[in-house]
Amino acid sequence: MVTKDYYTLAEAAELLGKSKETLRRYDREGKLSAVRDPLSNYRVYKKEQFSIFSEFLSKNIILEPVNYAEPENEYKVIELFAGAGGLAIGMETAGLKCIALNEIDKWACETLRKNRPHWNVLEGDIRNFEFSSYQNKVDVVTGGFPCQAFSYAGKKLGLNDARGTLFYEFARVVNEVKPPICIGENVRGLLSHENGKTLQGMISILDEIGYNVAPIQVLKAVNYKVPQKRERLILVGIRKDIDLKFEYPKPYNKTYNLSDALKEGNLYNCDVPKSEGSKYPKSKKDILDLVPPKGYWRDLPIEIQKEFMGQSFYLGGGKTGMARRIGWDEPCLTLTCSPAQKQTERCHPDETRPFTVREYARIQTFPDSWKFEGSVSQQYKQIGNAVPVNLGREVGYSIVKFLNQYYSLVKLK
Repeated sequence: MVTKDYYTLAEAAELLGKSKETLRRYDREGKLSAVRDPLSNYRVYKKEQFSIFSEFLSKNIILEPVNYAEPENEYKVIELFAGAGGLAIGMETAGLKCIALNEIDKWACETLRKNRPHWNVLEGDIRNFEFSSYQNKVDVVTGGFPCQAFSYAGKKLGLNDARGTLFYEFARVVNEVKPPICIGENVRGLLSHENGKTLQGMISILDEIGYNVAPIQVLKAVNYKVPQKRERLILVGIRKDIDLKFEYPKPYNKTYNLSDALKEGNLYNCDVPKSEGSKYPKSKKDILDLVPPKGYWRDLPIEIQKEFMGQSFYLGGGKTGMARRIGWDEPCLTLTCSPAQKQTERCHPDETRPFTVREYARIQTFPDSWKFEGSVSQQYKQIGNAVPVNLGREVGYSIVKFLNQYYSLVKLK
């Protein structure tokens, strides 16, 4: 049995060996006091409350890490390349305040405004916005800039060498705002892009504008309460006048799977809501009907394999994303911007269809209350491009811890 900070009614009942009704009665009597989790809307219990039960104390329990941190001040964020708000919601849940969000995609901006009318959404090309007015008023700049090659003018890359790339714009905003910390996120492939030169160039540019880069880490979303095998590279810049170490969020012991995402349970307090979704053409459905849960193209009869794969059948590599049906008891493979691409198939476990919009959102840990604007294909694109909300929250806790330390030191000076 594994412990963590908060437990749902069902989890607490299992841990303590009590019925749910008994715990509800304890709640009414004041013996236990449930609180409302802001993200899932569950009624949850704090771990410390269980110390009154000898059964809890006598169990050999592996403790979960505690990433949670309470902001000691009001910390403000500028979010660049905000998309549909996955990282921004995560930051908000961690207690950080988004004071400006820039995004070029029209429908993603509509999504942000629809869900958070009070957010200052700056719609349009980042090159058309200037951020100097936010200097000394913002604690962190975040952004998932695209991975683009640089033009190398010399051995040490400078800010001007990156002109024309969106990382240049990210660095420009950081330079204009000068926050204590900046957070960039990207795909794992950035590590090897241009044989690692692109990443080294980014580190060199941040150095030039006055920021030291913390050791690069690739965080696996599945370790942070996300039912999906998705990886994100995190680039952390710390202003050079600050002598503090950034601590990445610690991975949790528990892994969540597709069942946790789509059914009532540990992540959500109800089954996934019904919604629109893509459909397979009959020719593709007939083939995927033959694939079992957790199976892929190699589970098809050999003649159908050859027909479905074409020349790819004779090439090397597993191509495990092709004709792939996800199983209930495993995390989903990384979602893409389109739910029915041949190379990255993500078929529902029981029904031969792609995941719906709301199923997509659940796998990315968006709350059910977060509505997406635009056509169904636009909604899939927004969700597939997002940082999983729960991963964003855990990174947000690390930012809060860092800023708490920083401002406590500032007060001592």
